[in-house]
Amino acid sequence: MKITRRSFSLLAGATLASLTMPGATLPALASGTMDDIKARGSLRVGVTQAPPWYSKDPATGEWTSGVGVSAGKAMAEALGVEFEPVEVTWGTAVAALQSNKIDIMFVLDATEERKQAAAFPDSPLLYYSLAVLAKDELEVSTWEDLNKAGVKISVPQATSMDKFLTENVANADIQRFPGNTEAIAAFQSGRVDAVCLFHPPLIAARQKLGSGKIVVPSPVKSNPTSAAVRQGDADFVAFVDTQLQDYYQSGKIQAWYEEFLTGFGLDPKAAPPIIKELL
Repeated sequence: MKITRRSFSLLAGATLASLTMPGATLPALASGTMDDIKARGSLRVGVTQAPPWYSKDPATGEWTSGVGVSAGKAMAEALGVEFEPVEVTWGTAVAALQSNKIDIMFVLDATEERKQAAAFPDSPLLYYSLAVLAKDELEVSTWEDLNKAGVKISVPQATSMDKFLTENVANADIQRFPGNTEAIAAFQSGRVDAVCLFHPPLIAARQKLGSGKIVVPSPVKSNPTSAAVRQGDADFVAFVDTQLQDYYQSGKIQAWYEEFLTGFGLDPKAAPPIIKELL
């Protein structure tokens, strides 16, 4: 195509119009992430119903509590902007980052697969252990006890828990669901014998259901979790790393966790901590 003055003017006008139409967004790499956040006036945090990480008030529809909500609000305050929750699932969070729908997702493990598509700070957000909420009559003390054809286990799809079960209890009937809520519902309805999550969400689930037993099978699988951000912005990764280091070392992250447990009607002293040095 030959570019004339007229065709160039038409092309430029069409491009400008497309960027100024309602709902249009500028390219994500037009400026740094922090510049984009401040220009927008909000930090977009990925959220999904998964107490104690994220919890929506059913009466108001507002995301009011949870460790991820508290961390998101604290980080937004540090940036001088508003906290803007954006609903995703554990399985779609990285895609939401890549498509510039969110700026950060807390409580996302830095697996090798995720590192290929998202960036993670060096500092951990918190530590937790993999556990199961099982039927009272199910005999389980090791992961091998679950590695049987007759055992049905629910788990959120495309998570580190899913990966662990696939690699270690492949003989079981592993049933995968979009998120924590659906996986727990499968256990509540009796469709599965156990639900596998990291221990904090199971504490909240056990409190709500009033039945089942929480077991941390051996060998114990404990690991850190982090916060995922878009790749290609070293300044924002460094900022997030500094903030997470403060949350962890100052004890804020443990305080937010205990605050949620108390509000949920649980005794924080009866729950395993989420600081490695206290485990």
